Amino acid sequence: MIQKSYDGSPTLYIVPTPIGNLEDITIRAINILKEVDVIFAEDTRTTKQLLNHFEINKKLISSHLYNENQNEEKEIDYLKNKKNIAIVSDRGTPVISDPGYILVKTAIENGYNVVCLPGPTAVIPALVMSGLSGGPFTFYGFLNSKESKRKKELETLKNTPYPIAFYEAPHRLMKTLNNIYEIFGNRKIAIVREISKKYEEVIRDNVENLLKTVENLKGEIVIVVEGSQKKEDFSNLSIKNHVNLYIEDGLKPNDAIKKVAKERGLPKSIIYNEYHNL
Repeated sequence: MIQKSYDGSPTLYIVPTPIGNLEDITIRAINILKEVDVIFAEDTRTTKQLLNHFEINKKLISSHLYNENQNEEKEIDYLKNKKNIAIVSDRGTPVISDPGYILVKTAIENGYNVVCLPGPTAVIPALVMSGLSGGPFTFYGFLNSKESKRKKELETLKNTPYPIAFYEAPHRLMKTLNNIYEIFGNRKIAIVREISKKYEEVIRDNVENLLKTVENLKGEIVIVVEGSQKKEDFSNLSIKNHVNLYIEDGLKPNDAIKKVAKERGLPKSIIYNEYHNL
């Protein structure tokens, strides 16, 4: 299905809102909030304050993690009646570690336009200010609040070669840092908090040092952890088993051969001949 965002048909807009400074909102976001017929909001009280600041008077419907399923029918009724809808979270971009996914999915499945405006989100400023990312990165969002599950999640991420960004609540920060230290080791790390607010702060060090110095931090927190610097050792594998390892991971045989050649520092022809018993 090809989406035509501006063909005049009913549209669901995902509208990012400021994570701190109200001046971070875009002109387009203000105009969309003025023009839509209804706004589905994570917390209507928070959104009302934002709308009042920009002198916008609009119908609000509460839509958060615990009632989003119940709002699907309301959403489709509005769209069927050619009404445009906006989704907002308390701060930042809906769906990204915030409510909104179910309404977006429902609109798409029913053939309606879905348009996401560019705008505020905490993860990008945090990555840039961390000094740890200048290319690929992994965004994970919130780790599980239960320590046993949180450790399992970290175990699956520990060999990721790119910087990893997590959101975390202040009251869990020290436990999470201890878990990161235990599973990842003493990597470089940045704690970025209160982005775009009066007390914005970036703390850069290694995990071990930060465990001694960052107790009682408050506010909205993003943790950025250096990617794994460990290089895999495949010397115990035969060339054939090494190639098959990547084929089992989903690579085509030629791509697997090319990757093994690069990792072993050998010409591709040697890996090819060995693999095919030539």
